[in-house]
Formats: sequence, structure tokens, C-alpha cells
Amino acid sequence: MSYSLRRNLLAGFCFVFLIGLVAASSQTVYENGPINGDIDAWTINEGFVVSDTFTVSQGSSALTGLVFGGWVFPGDVIESVDVSITSAEFGGTSYFDQQVNLTQSNCGANSYGYNVCDETASFNGPTLANGTYWLNLGNAVVNTGDPAYWDENSGDGCHSAGCPSQASDNSAGPIPSEAFSILGTPTATTPEPGSLALLLSGGALAVGAIRRRWRD
Repeated sequence: MSYSLRRNLLAGFCFVFLIGLVAASSQTVYENGPINGDIDAWTINEGFVVSDTFTVSQGSSALTGLVFGGWVFPGDVIESVDVSITSAEFGGTSYFDQQVNLTQSNCGANSYGYNVCDETASFNGPTLANGTYWLNLGNAVVNTGDPAYWDENSGDGCHSAGCPSQASDNSAGPIPSEAFSILGTPTATTPEPGSLALLLSGGALAVGAIRRRWRD
């Protein structure tokens, strides 16, 4: 194999590897521990809102999603929930406020007769610098119109900086914190659009050179 072909193959492999790194860069920005499912849960519809702190500690991150523990009556599905991210509980500076669709999965019955499920949302959220913020959940929409609840876990088993969360209910005041994770992409590892275009064009040239060489 000629030096030119080896060089072009290496360029192509590096291109694929770098694209893989970009695709895999989404990660857990903050987690407040796993679902408990058998302590308590707090209503996140019918006028009730629950607010928990989370901390961004690994550099500026673009938030891309959320997973939380939900309690529902058997057969119920939480279809969407209002997600807001603010500088204070229930208010202050608003960084994000949107009704987002949910995917419900991994449901299992608890000792109280509820189904306890993973509730997952994907969204184009704000880019946040290191610091502590408040996640507020409310206005949950259930297919039957029933109440929806956010699992209380008191942050047991959490590993992120700043955990366990502080938490508050808009009617009860301070409460133990809830089960959730914030997902995001570190902005420092995401190429700028121009850089990504250059990377793509370089990879395309490398692949083209390889194909031309094999035809020669």
C-alpha cells in the first residue's frame, strides 16, 4: 500500500472517529439520584408546581433533555409537562419555559397501587454556565385528565456536584427533593458550525481520494 493511500485512509478514519466523538458528546449534566417509588410523590398538574435545584459544574452546557420519575394511575400516560428553568424557585430570571412532550417507559407498580415510570423529554434548551439553577415542573397533561406526580427520593444515591437538590412545592413550601437527571452537551467540545463544515469537507475529500486510489 502506497504512502499516499495510507495517509488518505488515516484521514478518513480520523474523520469518522471525530464525528463519533461529536455524536457521543451528550451526557448527564446533573442527576439527583435514582427513582425511589415507595416514599411519596408531588403533584405536577392541577395548579401545583414543584421546583428543584440543579448544578452545572463541568463547564458551559447546552441542555438537551430531562428524565424524571413519575407516578401515575394504572393505564395513565403523562403526555407532556411544562418545563421551566429559572434563577430562583418558581421565578427570577427565566432561561427556558416550554411545554415539552414526554416518553413514558419502564413502568412498574409500587406498594400504593401507582405505576412508577421513567418520564423522558428532549428539547433545545438554554446554554448555561457553571452555577445553580431551579427546574420547575407543572401543567402536566395526562391522557385521562388524572393527576400526575413527581417521585420524591430526597436525593438518595445522587452523585453530582450540588446534590441533593433543594426543593419546594408551590403550595406546601420546602419539601424533600425529587428523582431526575438533566441532560446536555458541553459546549466546549462541540465544534462551531464553520469548523464542523470544514471537518465534513475534509472528510469528504479524504474519502474521495481513497475511492479514486482504489480505482487507479
